[in-house]
Order: sequence, then structure tokens, then C-alpha cells
Amino acid sequence: MSVLFILGVMAILFMLFFKEPIINLFVINQKVINPLKRKRWFRNHWLSGLFLFFINAFLFLITGVILYALTFFTIPFLHLFVMLFAVIVSVIVWSMINFAWEGTKLTRLKMGAVGSSFYLILTIVFFYFLVRLEPLYPGEDTFMRAVGFMFAIIVTSVAFVTCFIMTGLSKRKNLNI
Repeated sequence: MSVLFILGVMAILFMLFFKEPIINLFVINQKVINPLKRKRWFRNHWLSGLFLFFINAFLFLITGVILYALTFFTIPFLHLFVMLFAVIVSVIVWSMINFAWEGTKLTRLKMGAVGSSFYLILTIVFFYFLVRLEPLYPGEDTFMRAVGFMFAIIVTSVAFVTCFIMTGLSKRKNLNI
């Protein structure tokens, strides 16, 4: 399990190191991006940040529902592929929003901060649950629940940082195509 964790961290770092080529991939396919660019509400950094916030919440909810549904089946390691697919979809969505949004550096930072704050809120909630962890019945060992909360804190904090870097700190290069 720790090997998978190390590979995941290395993949995220690799993706953040090469974020500009990933974002610039969307120059080719603008069928989804152009209608979003033309929306008046999307030019406001608060509204576009809220849009990103709700997109993140929707992606997290869908992934959670799929992972919960997989608990009823005994297919080994399928949850790892679901989580990998969720990460890839999230990075693609963040790159598309980054490519579609135009504004100053400060407003881009505000948009990224508002949009990625969903994961910051989840990190705080999971940390609160970890701190307030008590046995459900006398003699219960809460170690595995604590490990689950720690993994949730790690996942949501990495998602926060990655979303903020992909949307708030990355400015796409103007490619005249």
C-alpha cells in the first residue's frame, strides 16, 4: 500500500511539474471550452470559483457513490482504478476551466482559491472527525477509523493543493492556432 502511495505522490508531482503542457492540450478541443468562455457569469472570478467549487463537489460525490457501490462486490483492486480515473477526470476538468478562464493574476488566484476550497473544507472536516474520534462501544479499537481519516486528510489536502495550482497559479500560454 505504501508503494501505491509513493507512486501516487510521484505522479501528482510529475503532473504538477508538467502542468503547462497538460493545460495547453485543450487548445485542440474547444467545443466545451468556447461556450463556457462566452458566458458572462464565468468572467466573474467569484462565480467561476463557485462553479469550480460545485464541480469539485459533484466529482467527489460521484466518486464516493461509485466507491460505496463497489463495496457490495468482491472485485479486488477495482477501487484503485476508480480513484485513478477520478484523479484523471479532475485534472482534465481543472485544466479545461483554467484554459477557459481569463483574467488578471489576482482574480485567477481568487477563482482558484474559491474553487479549491471545497477540498480544504473537507480536510478540516476530516481532521475534526479524527480529533473527536471516540469508540462506538466500550473496548472498540479505533485504529482503522483513524487510519481512514488520515488517508482522507492526505487525499483532500493533496486535491486542494493540486486544484489550486492547476487553476489559480497556472496561466496558459497564448497559442495562436
